[in-house]
Amino acid sequence: MNDNQQPLILGKIGASHGVKGWIKVTAYTDSVKGIFDYSPWLLKENGQWREVKVINWRQQGKVVIAELEGVESREQAQLLTHCEIGVLPENMQQLPEGEFYWKDLIGCEVTNTKGYNMGQVEQLLETGSNDVLQVKANIKDAFGKKERLIPFVPEQFIIDVNVAEKKILVEWDPDF
Repeated sequence: MNDNQQPLILGKIGASHGVKGWIKVTAYTDSVKGIFDYSPWLLKENGQWREVKVINWRQQGKVVIAELEGVESREQAQLLTHCEIGVLPENMQQLPEGEFYWKDLIGCEVTNTKGYNMGQVEQLLETGSNDVLQVKANIKDAFGKKERLIPFVPEQFIIDVNVAEKKILVEWDPDF
């Protein structure tokens, strides 16, 4: 991994599980099992990233647990508690047409269908029904807004997403 590559955070290590070095995994992926679709994992320990290999994993009740290469005792597993799990951007899966990683939407310029520049996507929020774009308004926003929350509902509010040009076209009143 070169210094310019920042891993994308997919989850974190929870508590140890059992005495043989298994760890609980908190996944930030859509499905908790989805974190195991990415390889190799990178763990952030003491501010440094290092590659680890997942040997085995399984779902146990509502949590998933994993066995990592080189982690063979409860004590070793406990040292990993709270470590972030990341993956390099080039190891992310290709998504089907019309689907996007949140990382691809952050920083996109948002314009409505009438040509009004709403600002830039600062982050996305997960709600029960749909994701929401948190758009930081331009400094001199004509409506005095500091931010806008726009539901990420394709065809209804989100008209077009062009990741290559970092632009999102929305059907949204700038006064909202």
